[in-house]
Amino acid sequence: MAATGRVWGRVGAVSGALAVSLGAYGAHGFRRSDRDEYLKELFATGNQYHFLHSLALLAVPHCRRPLLAGSLLTSGIVLFCGTFYYHALSGDSSLTRAAPLGGSLLILGWAAMAL
Repeated sequence: MAATGRVWGRVGAVSGALAVSLGAYGAHGFRRSDRDEYLKELFATGNQYHFLHSLALLAVPHCRRPLLAGSLLTSGIVLFCGTFYYHALSGDSSLTRAAPLGGSLLILGWAAMAL
């Protein structure tokens, strides 16, 4: 069980590094003349949630059910934040229907940490 916890700590660390990298791209890669302000805001929101939930993943090894909590949080990050990133970068909103499911998984991930 301890090995499973350590894996989630590493997933959180890699996710955090990715969040910081994407945040830097969002701050410097988006040009006002190139992108709609809404898309910039969407990218920033996805990045904020990505970073915060990466930090939550670092706490997963300390909870009673790390596999459950880590899986829910990671899936939520992919579906919620990934959808926002995709929409912001491509302008294609076809995947936005997955965002509420991702948000629900993030909520369930936090709840699983309380078990």
